[in-house]
Amino acid sequence: MRRQRRASAEEAEVDLTPMLDVVFIMLIFFIVTASFVKESGMDINRPSAATATLKPRGNIMVAITPTDQIWIDKRQVDVRALRANLERLHAENPQGAVVIQADVDSKNGLLVAVLDAAKLAKIENISIAAEVID
Repeated sequence: MRRQRRASAEEAEVDLTPMLDVVFIMLIFFIVTASFVKESGMDINRPSAATATLKPRGNIMVAITPTDQIWIDKRQVDVRALRANLERLHAENPQGAVVIQADVDSKNGLLVAVLDAAKLAKIENISIAAEVID
């Protein structure tokens, strides 16, 4: 009688290895398929606009600071190297959109130079970030 109790107690154990394998595979799946948000690397005081609309994702973020510096992917970019950087980022993600975050106090001429560089890089989907007025 004693032998039967030990045998049944050993059979009642649950092996968690297959469940842990499935959880680990699901974790890898979610990490690989997650879309990561790219930031320009600067806090920008965007101008307000009554007609601003929310754009769900902009993959290439270009920031223009009040001191007229251009930032992409948390690094400062010279205006002469801007087109090459935009072409490289656009080649990595051809469906990506460019969002220009120009500060209220930045120069208009620099914004036009960034727009021109994006157009010369053959990027069609370009937006300028603005704060929505309620």
